[in-house]
Amino acid sequence: MHAAPSPALPQQSAAEQVRSVLARALSLSLTLGGETPGGGPEETYDLLGGHTVGARGRLTLHPPTDSPLTDRFAGAPRHGLDARVDLTDIAPTALRDRVRARVSLTGRLAPAAGDLGSLRLDLTRITLRTGTGTEEVDPRAYALAAPDPLALEEAGLLTHLADVHPDLVADLVVLAGSRLPHGVVRALPLALDRHAVSLRCEYGEGHCDLRLLFPGTARDASEAGDMVRRLLTAPRCSHHH
Repeated sequence: MHAAPSPALPQQSAAEQVRSVLARALSLSLTLGGETPGGGPEETYDLLGGHTVGARGRLTLHPPTDSPLTDRFAGAPRHGLDARVDLTDIAPTALRDRVRARVSLTGRLAPAAGDLGSLRLDLTRITLRTGTGTEEVDPRAYALAAPDPLALEEAGLLTHLADVHPDLVADLVVLAGSRLPHGVVRALPLALDRHAVSLRCEYGEGHCDLRLLFPGTARDASEAGDMVRRLLTAPRCSHHH
């Protein structure tokens, strides 16, 4: 007789992760293929605070009027240029390895209708790279997904936890019990979503990540703080995976 499969632990889908990364990103890197007359090498542009995310995850770039990117599209084909947007998700706390995820959005970049000087990316491919591997995300799933409700508040919550409540972080590590290898020299908050808080446990060399599931779903920062406190007061059980 086969044992029934255990239910999947609640976590963000890959599409939600991508939407969350995009929602809190302050900068991105844009790479254009060489489609000018006569070809040419790829061109890369860094945009700081120069993008917005609309309905269904529609990405629009807003380069400065004096940007070379503006001139680049003055003579571009009407259907746009092949483009790739790269974003890096960085942990807000002082970890050794702060890169949590990398997102690549590939498609056609063309002037946005009715939005002078702005450029619209029509997606054809989305790639999410995390510490657990690389995953292709269906653009349709991406369009239907929403960012995690804590995405914009996550950095403030994590830095507050690390800076003001190191005692709580230490107590959270204890919840791992015997599953956590010996020799931890430091533990810091790594990530937070509506389902769980994650800690990075560092050793002399290397690290492991600990995800502690909340007893419920947090819909905002206040509920997230309450869920962390409930983790520490709940009867000891298997919170982690």
